[in-house]
Amino acid sequence: MQVTVDGVAVEVSDGATVLEAARQAGSWVPTLCFDDRQAPFGACRACMVAVDGAAKPVPACTTVCRDGMTVDTNDPTARRVVSAVVELVMSELPSPPAPHTELAQVATRLGVSGSRWPGVTHQVEHDLRHPYLAFEHELCISCGRCVRACDEVQGTFALTAVGRGFGANVAAGIGSGFLDSACVSCGACADTCPTDAITERLLLDGGINGGPPPDAPRLRKRLSTT
Repeated sequence: MQVTVDGVAVEVSDGATVLEAARQAGSWVPTLCFDDRQAPFGACRACMVAVDGAAKPVPACTTVCRDGMTVDTNDPTARRVVSAVVELVMSELPSPPAPHTELAQVATRLGVSGSRWPGVTHQVEHDLRHPYLAFEHELCISCGRCVRACDEVQGTFALTAVGRGFGANVAAGIGSGFLDSACVSCGACADTCPTDAITERLLLDGGINGGPPPDAPRLRKRLSTT
């Protein structure tokens, strides 16, 4: 079937999403909860775009294409919604996201440098009980990628989403952290995290307080989905 994205006509297969069509057309659509190794989730609403005939912006990652569909990834209303979403996410963090993280890169490209809604931020809480992984809970934006990487990619089910609203976060084990959970130290959670809430301890250069340089490259473990 044929879909037009930002004036570019592309051929997509049945079942293809608007996000896939946009990427095929060379258009940028911001994402935070999306990882192409995982099933589309549609939680973050950072990928909102305009579709001809739709009354309001739709999430590109979960919207299936139809033949003849016209998509505008630069629609002013959609971009306003997306920018507000990113602002709200950043408003809960006690400090700006590190420049190399996906959240920071999305914010920069959208022109979001802070938040118009200052208020309560997450309390700094670090879990260093795992020998290889560090969890900085205050950086968690509840995108669900780490939980789904653990479930869908690795089949370990060591992580779970807990809480609601501002108090939402991720937990491992039963109040005991990664060390006593079913974690097998594969690194899938750290690999997919868009904020470095979960990261490899060796990247922390001796501990959370010291931390790596802002431009420190992440050690990516591109895990096979097979």
